[in-house]
Amino acid sequence: MPEPFETGLGHVFCDRALCAQALTHRSRGAPHNERLEFLGDAVLGWAVAEGLYRRFGDWDEGRLTRARARLVSQPVLAELAREIGLEAALQAGMGVLSDPTARERVLASTLEALFGAIACEAGAEAARAAVERLLAQRWPVVERLADQKDPKTRLQELLQGAGLPPPEYVLQSAAGPGHRRSFRVHCEVPARGWAEEGTGSSMRLAEQAAAAALLDRIGHG
Repeated sequence: MPEPFETGLGHVFCDRALCAQALTHRSRGAPHNERLEFLGDAVLGWAVAEGLYRRFGDWDEGRLTRARARLVSQPVLAELAREIGLEAALQAGMGVLSDPTARERVLASTLEALFGAIACEAGAEAARAAVERLLAQRWPVVERLADQKDPKTRLQELLQGAGLPPPEYVLQSAAGPGHRRSFRVHCEVPARGWAEEGTGSSMRLAEQAAAAALLDRIGHG
């Protein structure tokens, strides 16, 4: 019976040893997935570039490049990995798994390693199909990704333009087990008396959520 992440990828591995290697971070020992990650990173970049080129014939190179950078970013890959249940299959040391930032990074790199493993087992076209499958719900909103900067950047640029110092981010709480941590962050602009909070599965995501909430509050969402 296929693992949940295999169903999500649309590929069931025949070579279970190759699959196990793709899931294994170097903190867990050898054979680990760094070489497969190297290959998968290249496969992912090509698949996303080809998908953008085919779908958006009127975009210039700059817009294509920005969209590709957002789609292959660590936050998006970690989110995709969680959506297919990859988190439960990770093979990594407890020090890595218990650290939210490291866990986010490992989730993203393991997904890349799986793309590399699919390419090794079934060829580049099969790996491209897996990428396409995972991104199916994101292609329709990719135009916004290409044009819009992330909330933290937008907020900082807005404040700089008004001659104000950057916002302050303060961690309010961190709760839940290592694999399901939830962070709450307070974002404040003291000079204006603006403050909002945001939550996320990592500090970075919680900061982004808080910045987005503050932008919405002041009418720049």
